[in-house]
Amino acid sequence: MATISVPETVSVFLLDIEGTTTPITFVKDVLFPYIREHLEDYLSAHWEEDECKQDVHLLKKQAEEDLKQNRACPVHTVDQTVHTDEEKAIREVVDSVLWQMAADRKTTALKQLQGHMWRAAYGAGKIKGEVYQDVVPAIRRWRRHGLKVFIYSSGSIEAQKLLFGYSVEGDLLDLFDGHFDTNVGAKVESKSYERIAERIGCSPEDIMFLTDVTREAKAAEDAGLNVVVVVRPGNMELTEEERSHYKIITTFSQLELAGSA
Repeated sequence: MATISVPETVSVFLLDIEGTTTPITFVKDVLFPYIREHLEDYLSAHWEEDECKQDVHLLKKQAEEDLKQNRACPVHTVDQTVHTDEEKAIREVVDSVLWQMAADRKTTALKQLQGHMWRAAYGAGKIKGEVYQDVVPAIRRWRRHGLKVFIYSSGSIEAQKLLFGYSVEGDLLDLFDGHFDTNVGAKVESKSYERIAERIGCSPEDIMFLTDVTREAKAAEDAGLNVVVVVRPGNMELTEEERSHYKIITTFSQLELAGSA
């Protein structure tokens, strides 16, 4: 198995989650179906709580923005006023959320609600976060060598912390120095990676970004980061051009730190 040398300048690892640290099947076959199956019951149970009201408010703002941008949207816009029948209002939120999920939207409003639902599920032991077996030993090795490790995912920071805090390998949150989500910017925009470097307090070239998505890899590369594309079972197939352009690994153990050979 070929190894890839990590440049000596690298002091930070920035990791994607889905398809990188965690099987895509976990998100598609466990997390998302949980939302679809329990959404209406969750909203009915928490409708009058401040947190739920805030989630619905954000979804309403998103729906309004979609209308302004002439994006396709569900027949009903989200509404939560004292004049609206509760069951009808809940149905409108359900329609909006399911439409966004079907369209694979990554909006902050959607991710926030999903994060709150997953928190309840993880806390009740209904879900445990999956992590590839090579991930934890590799991160521990990097940290022993003084490197920092951050997560950058389209899932909310809360959802990220739940996955690693309630994982099949126990609470792994101590392995990470911080988390980033789409509040810092979209993962396919190079400016997002510049902002991350700024917030971490390092230069872009000090960071190595691991992802399974080449559009994200390109954005990070354009920002000056070191990039490695992770190929896992079920991930999207790479083109020949992508395979020749990017450094590729199938397991974190292929990354060789300077002076640790």
